[in-house]
Amino acid sequence: MALRILEESGVARRLARESRVVLKPNLVTAKEASSGATTAPEVTAGVIEFLQRLGVRQITIAEGSCTGCDTRRAFEVCGYEQLARRYGVPLLDLKHDAFREVEAGGLKLEVSRNVLEADFLINLPVLKGHCQTRMTCALKNLKGCLPDAEKRRFHTLGLHRPIALLSTVLKPHLTLVDALCGDLTFEEGGTPVRMDRLILGFDPVLVDSYAATLLGYRPEEIEYVALAAALGAGSMDLEGASVRQLGKPSPLPDRHRLTRSVERLARHIEAREACSACYGSLLHALQRLQERGTLGRLRTKLHVGQGFRGQSAPGIGVGSCASGCSMSLPGCPPAARDILDFLGSALHA
Repeated sequence: MALRILEESGVARRLARESRVVLKPNLVTAKEASSGATTAPEVTAGVIEFLQRLGVRQITIAEGSCTGCDTRRAFEVCGYEQLARRYGVPLLDLKHDAFREVEAGGLKLEVSRNVLEADFLINLPVLKGHCQTRMTCALKNLKGCLPDAEKRRFHTLGLHRPIALLSTVLKPHLTLVDALCGDLTFEEGGTPVRMDRLILGFDPVLVDSYAATLLGYRPEEIEYVALAAALGAGSMDLEGASVRQLGKPSPLPDRHRLTRSVERLARHIEAREACSACYGSLLHALQRLQERGTLGRLRTKLHVGQGFRGQSAPGIGVGSCASGCSMSLPGCPPAARDILDFLGSALHA
């Protein structure tokens, strides 16, 4: 998936063989990608293969895990040490990097020198929930390029404004989002939701704006995204954006395991041959309803999946395959934000 989306993106025209490329995954903690917390090594492998086929040789994987976590341990547990050996690519623990002071909006920031001086920075965040900022994706992943003391200071400053200010001085040339399996609510994983998607874009603010809709939010509900746009770091204009979809969703495996909290949401769903993209969007929409306190008003099962294609059924259908239901929302797949608005109207009908 990573190879194909990169080939289709036209990014090869922006790269020179002699470029010093830095890859910044999200390895916030020492947990495998299946937990919903970290960037899958297979995604990063696809990026490395793409670059090496272009003749790019100066590639570094750089990360600084969260405060109190050992980045080297995260490299090991998350599969990146094996990845580095396989492709001959060095790993850089940003906690021990040299830092350079930059100024953004009157705030002085210490940022990794190697990341700032890269010819081409590729941001590889995970799309997942966050306990303080609702969502973490492209912009917030760059916080890993700071020393631990700076990360702690970001929290004392309220996270949103410093994240937005950082986006004005640290600008990735490309963002490739791992939306294969992100966490429902928490940045360190534990309640993973499969969506089986990758998202690529050149404007990280626009990428985050689109990503927010996949979790059931309006872009302006993610404060640091709105602030970054206001500071000129990128655009939130999804109506003016062009979204191109590659490939077709495939059904979830029969033995797809759900955690207890996700399973409670899934009780509201009747799925037949449901694709992970549709099913995952629906789970995120239901989580937003639960947070609003309105999930209990849902008195009927929600139908989703290819098994409903061409069938008439009472109740509510989500996705184009369930369009034969009494009420239905089209989309292949629909975004969680659209599902949330649709269910809100259905509950008030």
